Amino acid sequence: MSAESPFVSDVPAVAALDAWREARAAAGCPARVEVIRVPVGAAVGRVTAEPVWARRSSPAFDSAGMDGIAVRAADTVGAAETTPVLLAADEFEVVDTGDPLPTGYDAVVMREHVHRTGEGAAELRAAVPPYQHVRSIGEDISATELLLPEGHRLRPVDVAACAAAGATELAVRRAPVVVIVPTGDEIRPIGTEPAAGEILDTNSLMLAAQARELGCDARVTQIVADDPEAITAALRAAAVDADLVILVAGSSAGRDDYTARVVAGAGTLAVHGVAVRPGHPVVLGTVSGTPATPVLGAPGYPVSAALTFDIFAAPLLADLEGAAPRERPSTTARLARKLPSAIGMDDWVRVRLGRVQGEVVATPLPRGAGVLTSLVRADGLLVVPAGLEGRHAGEQVRVELLRGLGEIGRTIVAIGSHDLVLDLAASALRAQDPLVSLASSNVGSLGGLVALRDGLCHIAGSHLLEPSTGEYTLPFVDKLLGAGPDVAVVRLVHRDQGLIVAPGNPLGLTGVDDLTRPGLRYVNRQRGAGTRALLDHELARRGIDSAEVSGYSREEHTHLAVAAAVAAGRADTGMGILAAARAFGLDFVPVAQEPYDLVLRTPTMADELLAPLWALLERPEFRASVEALGGYSCAETGRRIR
Repeated sequence: MSAESPFVSDVPAVAALDAWREARAAAGCPARVEVIRVPVGAAVGRVTAEPVWARRSSPAFDSAGMDGIAVRAADTVGAAETTPVLLAADEFEVVDTGDPLPTGYDAVVMREHVHRTGEGAAELRAAVPPYQHVRSIGEDISATELLLPEGHRLRPVDVAACAAAGATELAVRRAPVVVIVPTGDEIRPIGTEPAAGEILDTNSLMLAAQARELGCDARVTQIVADDPEAITAALRAAAVDADLVILVAGSSAGRDDYTARVVAGAGTLAVHGVAVRPGHPVVLGTVSGTPATPVLGAPGYPVSAALTFDIFAAPLLADLEGAAPRERPSTTARLARKLPSAIGMDDWVRVRLGRVQGEVVATPLPRGAGVLTSLVRADGLLVVPAGLEGRHAGEQVRVELLRGLGEIGRTIVAIGSHDLVLDLAASALRAQDPLVSLASSNVGSLGGLVALRDGLCHIAGSHLLEPSTGEYTLPFVDKLLGAGPDVAVVRLVHRDQGLIVAPGNPLGLTGVDDLTRPGLRYVNRQRGAGTRALLDHELARRGIDSAEVSGYSREEHTHLAVAAAVAAGRADTGMGILAAARAFGLDFVPVAQEPYDLVLRTPTMADELLAPLWALLERPEFRASVEALGGYSCAETGRRIR
């Protein structure tokens, strides 16, 4: 480790995997987990440890493939509608599906094609070829044939086929054992109430679930304090029973980050620092023992931890079972907005997906390593390779799917200004029909209109104010999209905008004029946001230069983020909606009431995809739930204003 850098190096992910594999081999880590024999019914999800050969044929005898009668095909020659053939009762036998074919017969006539006479004879009006509707011996499986190769992960259909071929038990690799060791003085167990500066141990919960999803036996130890000796002891104890130990947090270069040092002291440190974002401070190594055990030091931020598992743990666990890593399907999508990226690192970005005008559109989610909700809302993953500085809006990108394309096709894509009503609508639509999704991305009103212009969304949320006329949205629609009949504007709500302040308004703020007070800390919305345009208008009306507002250049992308900054004491005030203030138990100084509209292409109005949304806006109970948020009026909700 150099004196200049806390990391050994920024190793590319592929090289890091190779280095870890070599370190495991050198340390004597087992290449595979042991072979066990399990009943065929308990083998789903396991990986075959040897080829599976058929012990018997299926079917094991010639059998009837239909309900009907067994006949000799030669006896039916000449049968037709005009010249039926009559078979006496002793010239056929009644059979049901699966019955052995009676001796001397070579075909089956379906019951509905047989006309019975009162004397018990069978009248046939069509000739049948030999072996019609007969399942020949070995039609499905022939004895001694290879049914499944070694290294095959067993599915329900596989174990059924094995049972049909005579297997009662199978030789498989046992489930790999993953032991997760959470570390950190600030970490608290799930179910406790964390104090300021404390964090719930959600990473262990998530990583264990990821391991179980891959068919592993996952265990979580007690939380270990930030003490090198305690972490070393916990690591060695975990390694006794584990095929992989994951140390959570402590992998970076802070004063309490001991993972790299502990791994180096307990075995071999192969890699510290990988050229991947998020997830840069990864530790890969081994723990000495008989045998040695692989260890992965996962970063403490949840997005980094989840990605680290996917990139490094999942391939190792597949190797241990002798199986190919599970691969997700992928698709091509158009990028909804510009995506900058730091050169030199593979940048893994989670995206929302939807189908707009026949193309899949990908909208990047917030990229912070600690933004757990980006994992929850993601429909896909795209990688910006280390050699690129980003991707351009509208560019075709390859996306690894986390949801099926069918679900994505039922997603309403909303891009533009943030509003809590869209979040409420998303929940209500999903509760009404689990196949319908509303995915909103918050890029500001102007960004939403540009996305609509470029065919990257179904609807754009907008509340942009034109200061010279006092008119909302329509002037910008005319400028960006044209004033023709191709564009529709639907009123969603009227809402109260104002200054979000601490409970009790301790600074006694009365309005926009107070924003120039010395020492007052303001938090703004991003460029292109309607709320920022409103503030700029109010400042201009008063002849106030934005430079006089301390914090004007500090930006957040949602009303809730502004409210959170005030609630945390990081800012004294910010412009936002009343509902956001109420969500955080804050007070509110009214400034204006404004309309918030949905802009869309006129043909989209009649699209079946959006029909549930229009129906929802008409429901009295939905409107009541909107107004219950505070600061909303639904008097014009659903009205088409253009």
